[in-house]
Amino acid sequence: MMAAVHSRDTKPELTVRKYLWRLGFRYRLNLNRLPGHPDIVLRKYRTCIFVNGCFWHGHDCKDFRMPKTHVEFWENKIRRNQERDKEEHRKLAKMGWHVIVVWECELSPERREDTLKGLAFTLNHIYLKDRTVRYKPIDDYMDMAAEPMPDDTSR
Repeated sequence: MMAAVHSRDTKPELTVRKYLWRLGFRYRLNLNRLPGHPDIVLRKYRTCIFVNGCFWHGHDCKDFRMPKTHVEFWENKIRRNQERDKEEHRKLAKMGWHVIVVWECELSPERREDTLKGLAFTLNHIYLKDRTVRYKPIDDYMDMAAEPMPDDTSR
């Protein structure tokens, strides 16, 4: 039965991809050179987006229910998934990438629009913040004058 579960091109992932594409965001899919093979990679924004299923990644929401059979197996599997996710996110952050996780439950019809607008806002914020020119205050450049500063006490 688990063989029928796909890890790529899921309905939640397609929802996010179509929205981003419609807004003009360009991305790569499942870039295998990065830890965790992020679902969506926006190089221009140095951002990786993971679209996670609530069940497979053990999200604490109303959509997650632990199976009643083989409980120990499922608890171990979901815990390993969560630990692996944390480690991959840490590695990406160390490499200078921003990591965004979109949960399946956040893409339910009643929450979808807010989630997607929030995602676009976050990406634009990341872009602007990363490209802001940081100027030193003018006082920091006063030490570089060719002539000595006049001494106010000699007057």
